[in-house]
Amino acid sequence: MGNVGTGAGRDRASGLALIVFSSVCFGGSGPFGKALIGAGLSPLQAVWLRIVGAALVLTVLAAAIRGRAAWTTTRAHLRPLVAYGVAAIAGCQGLYFLAASRLPVGVAILLEFCGPVLVLVWMRLVRRAPVRRTAARGVAVAMVGLVMVVQVWDGLRLDALGLAAGLGAAACQAAYFLLLDRMGQGADPLVTNAVGGIIAATLLTLPALPWTMPWHVLGDSVPIAGGTAPGWVLAAWIIGVSTVLAYITGNAAVHRLSAQVAGALSYTEAVAATLIAWIVLGEHLTPVQLLGGAVVLTGAYLAQRSVTTTPTASTPLTPTPVTATLATDPATSDPATSDPASDELSLLVRPAPLPSPPTTT
Repeated sequence: MGNVGTGAGRDRASGLALIVFSSVCFGGSGPFGKALIGAGLSPLQAVWLRIVGAALVLTVLAAAIRGRAAWTTTRAHLRPLVAYGVAAIAGCQGLYFLAASRLPVGVAILLEFCGPVLVLVWMRLVRRAPVRRTAARGVAVAMVGLVMVVQVWDGLRLDALGLAAGLGAAACQAAYFLLLDRMGQGADPLVTNAVGGIIAATLLTLPALPWTMPWHVLGDSVPIAGGTAPGWVLAAWIIGVSTVLAYITGNAAVHRLSAQVAGALSYTEAVAATLIAWIVLGEHLTPVQLLGGAVVLTGAYLAQRSVTTTPTASTPLTPTPVTATLATDPATSDPATSDPASDELSLLVRPAPLPSPPTTT
């Protein structure tokens, strides 16, 4: 029982670290993308460049590292992978930028981050799954903090299409967490995001009009952080850090935690984006925003407390019979009934347990 508890604790700790890291990576896309947009790219072109670049990187990595297992995973999860590309990547990004173009940016962010609330509603009403009170409280507190961070009352106005796009972005963000939770550990983060990126880039090509993009921006010096940086460096950051690393670590975090908890902890993205904009773009923070950031982090803390660290009384541990252990030992199992592809895929999300003690990370 001690080994299991230790493994669960390490799993929880790694999941918390991954979702916070993912949120910080996602948060960096706004300030650097804003610099490229200011240099001449349209918002949709910036999104298209980000997704196409990430899809190319992830496809090469998946082919080189996973090999045939990548194709096996794609066939096994084709429908949810298509839904992931359409909703979690193309829909979330495209609808958010549409909302931001017709509403104040703070309002658009607030609408998008209704996603974790929709996750809780879906889990309770559709899946009939119990919703942890601490996760719900964490989401509620984080929402209050988010209102303070983005200061939605500043220039508040409503637009029917913008409001619909913002709520659509929230639904797509909820789909991101729910689809990953549904696919489970069999969904390889590399393959999931490579296939999803290809689908998303295809869908966004027509509205983004990349053939009209001012490609010279990538070679120009772009003003940022009181100085300048080559456009390609900013694009590389958005592609490599704010998309590739962000999505992969976010996928791994959901597998280790749950859609409920990961969604609540994702509110740290808004705090990270605000702080990075302060550092990189010189956008000053007000006392209300600083207080809101603290409230968001409080909500994230409350949510992470709902992660189970030890077995509950309702699911007691029972000793594993020796015969069952022998039946599942790779050295004694029947090779005709084993599936190398699925065995390999089970190791793609989480490392293999250490020989002693048998824990997972």
